Amino acid sequence: MGAWIPIVAIIMGCLIPMVAIWTKHQQKVAEMQIGTTAAATAEKAAQYASQVSELEDRVRVLERIVTDRGYDVATQIEALRDQRTVEEKGAGTPLNLGTKENA
Repeated sequence: MGAWIPIVAIIMGCLIPMVAIWTKHQQKVAEMQIGTTAAATAEKAAQYASQVSELEDRVRVLERIVTDRGYDVATQIEALRDQRTVEEKGAGTPLNLGTKENA
């Protein structure tokens, strides 16, 4: 049994530095992954900020269109809907443009 003690001591003497080196390597890999993730997140945040800015500009333009014309736009939309309903149903009195009325 006494012959195993020096062998175990040699093995432990070799394993401890190897475990320390492996642990430092794993720590560096984790730091690199965090750095990469942070960079990707910052890039996506910049893209989202750009998209939000573009959407805000579009909303400003739409607000200007609506406020400049007032409620006239809504009236025009409703008129178009009414006209489409009449055309689809074939409602209304047909006009006989070939004959003219005498006054």
